[in-house]
Amino acid sequence: MSLRHAVLAALSRGEASGYELAKRFDVAVADFWSATPQQLYRDLERLERDGLVEARVVEQRRRPTKRVFTLTAAGHQALREFVREPARPAAIRDEFLVKLQAVESGDAGALVAGAEARLARSREKLAGYERLLAESGDDLGPYLTLMAGIMYEQQNIQWTELVLQRLRGGEDGTA
Repeated sequence: MSLRHAVLAALSRGEASGYELAKRFDVAVADFWSATPQQLYRDLERLERDGLVEARVVEQRRRPTKRVFTLTAAGHQALREFVREPARPAAIRDEFLVKLQAVESGDAGALVAGAEARLARSREKLAGYERLLAESGDDLGPYLTLMAGIMYEQQNIQWTELVLQRLRGGEDGTA
């Protein structure tokens, strides 16, 4: 998958300026596919050049003129083709897992702070996903992606609690 597909998917929810798209991307897509605002703007230019999105200029009273992007018929078709392609399985790339793999029992305490930070982040993300789910409508795609995020963070919380237990010397006394 490329960023262009994530941009097309975000625009499938309605027109947006580059700024609005970046905000929408942060809320709806960033936890599953990350991109900087500069990358988004660069891809919007490419998508427009490729005829997959079109832009219109919107004059604003007290703000600079902005360009608002929408999907073209070709953009909708490209998104449909992307949806029909089988997705590749996700690969885990996690620095903390590499550290756990390398840790020796005498150094286990050094990873406690990292595990605690991971646990706090997962709890925060879970709360955010649950808030978004409560605010979202019945739209199938956002519902299913939010549920994936919720279930992922629930599992991550459970696993990280186990990690902390073992790093701290757990119930069975092994670290």
